[in-house]
Amino acid sequence: MADKDILGRSGEQLAARFLEADGYRIVGRNWRGTRGELDIIAELGDTTVFVEVKTRSGLAFGHPFDALTPKKIAALRRLAAEWCRAHAGARPQIRLDVIGIIGGREAPARIEHLRGIG
Repeated sequence: MADKDILGRSGEQLAARFLEADGYRIVGRNWRGTRGELDIIAELGDTTVFVEVKTRSGLAFGHPFDALTPKKIAALRRLAAEWCRAHAGARPQIRLDVIGIIGGREAPARIEHLRGIG
């Protein structure tokens, strides 16, 4: 497994623990749709939350949120809709979030959570 894949998986683990500590219930991870993957699917109250996780070891290649282009957000919307069609009875409201994680190798990771990205 490449270093970036290891970093990504580690970031997803951190994000899932972060969400659970904040009261979210994780209902799915790495769900593959026809055109991509949803990193984390969680529930909070009556809302299904689809969480994109972006992890960087540092800021040399920009902030993790810089990777959220309008095209990427549109793709996440399509995947969320596909997941909802495949899971009848899902929570009535949906939301797209992103968690950015910076660091984690030599220093504690910094976690940032943006709610309702689009």
